[in-house]
Amino acid sequence: MIGVIAWKEFRSLFASPLAWIILAIMQVILAWVFLYQLSGYMENLPRIQQLANPPGITEIVSSAVFGFAAILLLMAVPLLTMRLFSEERRNQTLTLLLSAPISNLEIVLGKFAGLMLFLALALGLVLLMSASLALGGPIDWGLIGANSLGLLLLLSAFAALGLFISSLTQHAVIAAFASFGALLLLWILNGMTQDPNHPLVYVSLMKHFEGFNRGLIGTADVAYLLLFAATFLILTMRQLDAKRLQG
Repeated sequence: MIGVIAWKEFRSLFASPLAWIILAIMQVILAWVFLYQLSGYMENLPRIQQLANPPGITEIVSSAVFGFAAILLLMAVPLLTMRLFSEERRNQTLTLLLSAPISNLEIVLGKFAGLMLFLALALGLVLLMSASLALGGPIDWGLIGANSLGLLLLLSAFAALGLFISSLTQHAVIAAFASFGALLLLWILNGMTQDPNHPLVYVSLMKHFEGFNRGLIGTADVAYLLLFAATFLILTMRQLDAKRLQG
C-alpha cells in the first residue's frame, strides 16, 4: 500500500504545473551556476595549477552547484509539501483516507516516499550536470557521491518537516510559509554564534551538510539527518492518530 500511495502522490505532483515550474527554474539557475563556476575555473587554471595543493574542477564546480541546489530546494520543498495533508483536509478527503483500512505508518511513508521520488529526480539532474565534467577529463567521483548522499539526506529532513507542518493546518499557504520559516531557521542557526561548539551549531542543518559538501561522510552527520527525518515522520503519525480519535 505504501507503494500505491507513493506512486499516486508522485503522479499528482506532475498533474499540476508547479512541479514542472520548479524543475525548470532549478535547471536554469543551476545551469547558470555550473557554467559560471566552470568559466571561472578555466580562466584561473594557470594560477590554480601553481598552488601547492591545487583544488580540482570537481571541488570548484560540483561542490558549488550542490551547495546552491541545497538552497534552492530549501525554498522549493515547502511549496511541494504544503498540499500533501492540507489539501486533503480542505477537500474533506483526509477523513476518508483515515477511515480506510490503512495504517498511519503506510499513509505517512507513502506520501513521504512519493515526495522523495520527485526530489530524487531533481537530485538526479544535479548529479548529471556534475557527471558531465567527466567528458573533459578525470573528476572526483567520491566528492560527487558524498555531495549526492548529503543532499539526499538533507532533502529527506526537509520533506519530513514539511510533511509534519502540512498535517497541522488545512491552509496550504500557511503550511508553506511555516515550513519555509522553520527550515530557514534551522539552516542559519550556525551563523548565530561564533562558538563552533555551541549547541546551536549542532542543531543547524547547514552544519551537517557542510561535511558532505567537502567530500566528508561523517557518521554523526548521517545519524543527525536520519533522526531528524524520522522524528518528524513519527510526529506526523501522532498527528494523524489524534485526527482519527477526533473522528
